[in-house]
Amino acid sequence: MPQYDVIVIGAGHAGCEAALAASRMGSATLLLTLDWEKIALMPCNPAIGGVGKGHMVREIDALGGQMAQVIDRTGIQFRMLNASKGPAVQGNRAQADKDRYRLEMRRVLEAQPGLDIAMEEVEDLLVHDNVIQGVQTKPGNEYHAPCVIVTTGTFLRGRTHVGMTTREAGRVGEPPSTKLAETFRRLGFEVGRLKTGTPPRLLASTIDFSRCEQQDPDDNPRPFSFRNTRINDLPQVPCHITYTNDRTHSVIQKNLHLSPLYSGKIEGVGPRYCPSIEDKIVKFSDKTEHHIFLEPEGLDTDWVYPNGISTSLDEQVQRDLVHTIPGLENAEIVQPGYAVEYDYIPPTQLHATLETRRVSGLFHAGQLNGTSGYEEAAGQGLIAGINAALKAQDRPRLVLTRMDAYLGVMIDDLVTKGTEEPYRMFTSRAEYRLILRQDNADQRLMHLGHEMGLIDKEAFEHSVEQSKRVEQEVARLKQTTVVPNAEHLQKLSSLGIEELKGPTSLAGILRRPDVRYESLAEKYGEVELNFLEREQVEIQIKYESFIDRQNQLVEKQKKLENYVIPADFDFKQLSGLSREVVQKLDNIRPATLGQASRISGITPTAVQLIMLHLERVLRRRGSAA
Repeated sequence: MPQYDVIVIGAGHAGCEAALAASRMGSATLLLTLDWEKIALMPCNPAIGGVGKGHMVREIDALGGQMAQVIDRTGIQFRMLNASKGPAVQGNRAQADKDRYRLEMRRVLEAQPGLDIAMEEVEDLLVHDNVIQGVQTKPGNEYHAPCVIVTTGTFLRGRTHVGMTTREAGRVGEPPSTKLAETFRRLGFEVGRLKTGTPPRLLASTIDFSRCEQQDPDDNPRPFSFRNTRINDLPQVPCHITYTNDRTHSVIQKNLHLSPLYSGKIEGVGPRYCPSIEDKIVKFSDKTEHHIFLEPEGLDTDWVYPNGISTSLDEQVQRDLVHTIPGLENAEIVQPGYAVEYDYIPPTQLHATLETRRVSGLFHAGQLNGTSGYEEAAGQGLIAGINAALKAQDRPRLVLTRMDAYLGVMIDDLVTKGTEEPYRMFTSRAEYRLILRQDNADQRLMHLGHEMGLIDKEAFEHSVEQSKRVEQEVARLKQTTVVPNAEHLQKLSSLGIEELKGPTSLAGILRRPDVRYESLAEKYGEVELNFLEREQVEIQIKYESFIDRQNQLVEKQKKLENYVIPADFDFKQLSGLSREVVQKLDNIRPATLGQASRISGITPTAVQLIMLHLERVLRRRGSAA
């Protein structure tokens, strides 16, 4: 009976990060997958990042994860989204070469010391007295470990739909995981049902790109990883944009009876923020067109991903609707779009460490928790891998809060509020997004990655030195005063400033909307800073008052987070709480008063009652001591 410290089930984006984190932290780790060739597969859009999602990729990198490194090596179009907006809502995005991405991630996994990979299907979890013991695979093999991480994606009782044709599958052409799905029910977990989908793939050689808008990559692409100074040497290619029209919408409306989504064949709830084209036409009937982004799947393939027309309609209907779209009149479909529905385990059954409350040592990550997207999955996998290794080594766990990271926002949303539809990250979900920017993820989190053993000394020290240089330059700008004499007015004129009413610090000048740091530094002392450092200086100066305000709010919130609620706390003892409130508190078992305050339906009065009771308990303990 092989013995490991950590076993990871599934080798998608969550499983890869979990396995790498656990093994890099010194835990003997086993990664189990159904298919060696499908490790880190991108079954949907082959792209990484975006607004909100890009923030998480940089946080994953700052903590020592792998996703940013791999996309930097395999990306074929890098673009900064929302570049004209404020720094809090900008997000890096890269189109990946689909095959290069999975092969590069597999290479990293295969080269990782302390990590074994086996191609076996897990059929059962070995549990004794609500404590995980290991797993049993289809050949009848047993693998034992005190920690098991489940990252099964869409495979639990997976079912695909194309028109009225339904197949039992976790992805197109891949068998579902049925027996493991039964295990969760046997263990007493609440189980739900979700749905997601994908568009048809088109043959690039049959598309008339001259009828589409061209979208070029950035001239100076920015790496995702803080540990990289440049991206790969692969050719950077354009994407294209086209639109649906009245003819497209008419084809869909006439054939809604052939849609499993509207005929009642699909039980699962689909994603609100990435709906199928059928959903768009029905729910947004006032819109006369919808964007379609034509995105290449790689440099060595002729397949194109038409982002925006996810569908589960009949194959012939898919051809008909595609041929109404400008540029796609003669496009050939090489793989039809399809919907997939699957079991998920509502995440309110988890601790903030992603360990289940029902079974000790069992962790969940990725779509199993009700999320959608590679980035959300990878972030959960990383946190689950870190905490599984920490538990196996009997070390304190890592919990990120909403004030620390977008990863903390996501996990807190999941375990506190739960989700009844595929969860996707947006910057609007974060209350403190001005201090949770993608540009400062290393300053926020790299020290934690270093403490966990996932960030090496050189990378950490480089981050510390970079932070010091930024602080020194910000201090210099605040301390250096410019007086409105002839010499300075001439310099300022070149910056677009025609008058200065009185002595002003360089920081005060930089706060003006049209003044950029690089131009100011040329006139008032060039400092040896790299691009990221210059960006940090400008953001810290221009947004100082807003950042200070958010930091004050963070300090207030921390007071609630510091009220730890004991694991055995009996909410039924509290008089004044309704039965509904007590039931919600009992179901979710919040770890802190802050988490309790975010549970839907928990009133400020209920929070005050809990706080008063906790304070009385602490006073009694103090008196007894």
